[in-house]
Formats: sequence, C-alpha cells, structure tokens
Amino acid sequence: MAFLPQVKVPAVYMRGGTSKGVFFRLEDLPEACRVPGAARDRLLMRVIGSPDPYGKQIDGMGGATSSTSKTVIVSRSTRPDHDVDYLFGQVAIDSALVDWSGNCGNLSAAVGPFAIQGGLIDAATLPRDGIATVRIWQANIGKTIIAKVPMRDGQVQESGDFELDGVTFPAAEVELTFVDPGDDDGDAGEGGGAMFPTGNVVDELRVPEELVAGGRLRATLINAGIPAVFVDAKDLGYSGTELQDAINGDPAALKRLEAIRAHAALHMGLIKTLEEARVRQHTPKLAFVAPPASYRASSGKTVEAGGIDVLVRAMSMGKLHHAMMGTAAVAIGTAAAIPGTLVCEAAGGKPLPAVRFGHPSGTLRVGAEAVEEGGQWRVTRAVMSRSARILMEGAVRVPAESL
Repeated sequence: MAFLPQVKVPAVYMRGGTSKGVFFRLEDLPEACRVPGAARDRLLMRVIGSPDPYGKQIDGMGGATSSTSKTVIVSRSTRPDHDVDYLFGQVAIDSALVDWSGNCGNLSAAVGPFAIQGGLIDAATLPRDGIATVRIWQANIGKTIIAKVPMRDGQVQESGDFELDGVTFPAAEVELTFVDPGDDDGDAGEGGGAMFPTGNVVDELRVPEELVAGGRLRATLINAGIPAVFVDAKDLGYSGTELQDAINGDPAALKRLEAIRAHAALHMGLIKTLEEARVRQHTPKLAFVAPPASYRASSGKTVEAGGIDVLVRAMSMGKLHHAMMGTAAVAIGTAAAIPGTLVCEAAGGKPLPAVRFGHPSGTLRVGAEAVEEGGQWRVTRAVMSRSARILMEGAVRVPAESL
C-alpha cells in the first residue's frame, strides 16, 4: 500500500490559564475541515492523538489530561461589535469524540492574543502600548467575551508578574469579562429561558442508593458560563480539601461521580437518556463545595481558611481537575452571588459580589453581578483574570490517510 506524505496545517500551541491547546485560524484548515462535521473532528482528534487506548496521547499534541486535550478555531467575525469568532473543541482522550457542547474559560484568555498575533484584527485599530480590547463571540454557547490584552511596542505583551495558581511561572495579566453568561434562550433544560433550568436554586436529585445513601442528593443546577452541578462535599463523604490523587486514584469514586453527573444532566434536560452522557463528557461540570478549611495545595503551599470564602473541587472529563476550569469559575462566582445556592450556603450564606475559592492548586478570585428580574435570576457579567502565552508556532502534521 502506498502512503501519502503528511498534511501540514498552520497552527499555534498556546497556554491559556491552566490549560493548553492547539489553535487554528479557520482559513488555514483543510477545506473540508472549515465546516462542522466528521472531517473536522477526524483532523482535530489526529492532531491531539486521540482516541488512544493507552491514555497517553503519545502520537499527538495532547498531554493526556482534560486540561491539555483541547483545540480552538478562530476566525474574523461577521457579527456587529465583535472582532473574532471562537470555537472550542474538547477532545476525548480514549474515545473518538470531540465535544462541542461548551466553552473553555481558560483558553478564552488566549483567544485575544492569538487573534492579534495571527493578523485576525486590523493592526491599525490596536494601541501600540496599553490595553487592547478584543470582543470575542464564543460560538459554542453564543455568548460575548471581552478580553483586555496588554500591548507593548505594537506586540502582545506576554511576560509579566501576574501569578496564577496552577501555573508555575508568572506572565502578563489578561482580564476576561463574560457578558450575560447565564442561559437565557430556553435551551438549558426543562425549565427553559432561565439560568436555573428547573427554576430552583436547589434541587433534590433522585439517584440510585448505591451512589448516595437514601437515594437523594441536594444540588444546585446552573447554566452560567457552562452548565454546572454543585453538590455538598459532605453528602459525598468528602471534606472539600481533596487533591487529585485522592479522587483520580480511586476508580470506584470516578465511576460514582460520573454516574451522579449523568443523573444531573438528565435532570437539567441536557440529555434524554443516561447513556447520552457518554458522548457529552464536557458538560455539565460536576463540582463539590464545602465551607473554608486550611489545606496544603498541590504546590506544597498552605491555603489558609481565613483567606478563602469557600472550597470547590470540580470534575472535568471524568477526572478531578488540577485547578479550576475557567467556565466553572464563572458558574462558581454566579452561584456565590445568589442567595440559597449550595455555593452561597458553603460560603457563609450571604451573597458575595466577588468570591475567592480554594481549589487543588491554590486559590482563584472571580466576581459576578446577579440581579433578580420577574422572579428569575440573571447574571449580567462575570470577571476574572488569567494569563496566556504562545508555547510554539508553525504547523502541525497529520497523516493524510486520517483526513
């Protein structure tokens, strides 16, 4: 059999927040991959190195974790008042799946810098020094993100002294504003047209007794930034101070948590059968919360209870995340600002306009503005800071036979 030369595709490998991904300009993709479909999914999976039954992604750009198995496609926007359109694909590691159901808040921080450096924004509209404002249309969820990108001498400033727990080295700060991140189009679940798909800030989920004693589990089901499910850590037998090994080293715990996530997704109306959760791995996110407590983070430093408002541990693609997903941080900030949610309860019961939460790698602060209108809650914006930088640029190569 004759084999063709590999296909070369221009790409940039970037870190955004606590994630890494392969970034493409839409116009640089092979023609068949410029539209959604099987060809695009095959390309992205082969770039990342999935599906890999060994779970290592050795033959691709992925890093064998949910935080490093990611792809981004950016194009000039035709929408009024937007600069670029941003599409995120979460690539599964051991199965043939690209999940397009949600955004990546961490990689959102890299979209503005990528767009500027990739020539997708007219240089004449950018400041030579100062802050460039990039208006991003997040195509997965149909929302606007505003990125404040630092500039120096006409170039994106990547070096700086902003420190982000979960990232070893400091870099320049990129402020992100998620505009109206809650669901307001009726697609989030059975409630329709609300940030809380069931209409409740707390629901009681019915689950098999082998998952939770008594077969009932209190949960806050919310769609703000990303569909998310918050449960009380103690109801699962956890303290909220767990690090990755405590959860990811326990196959039975992972299976149990995934089953709870599937039941919550069904209750939110995101899926019609429990089996559908297998092909919707990226959303919803499942997280457990607890009141503040001191613990030693994965970096070795101590997080003091007095320096945080609440503890949060979140699952991503079936594993406990090493820090916190950016989109989940938006959901945390939103839930903390609304009375009665489990996040607000764990944070002391009083709504907080800004919350600092403890995660496995340290802490993160996020602010949110929530208002009640006609008996329903709406979040007008959520703000947090991340950092981003280019790790490598040039082209990726994929076997022609895989396209």
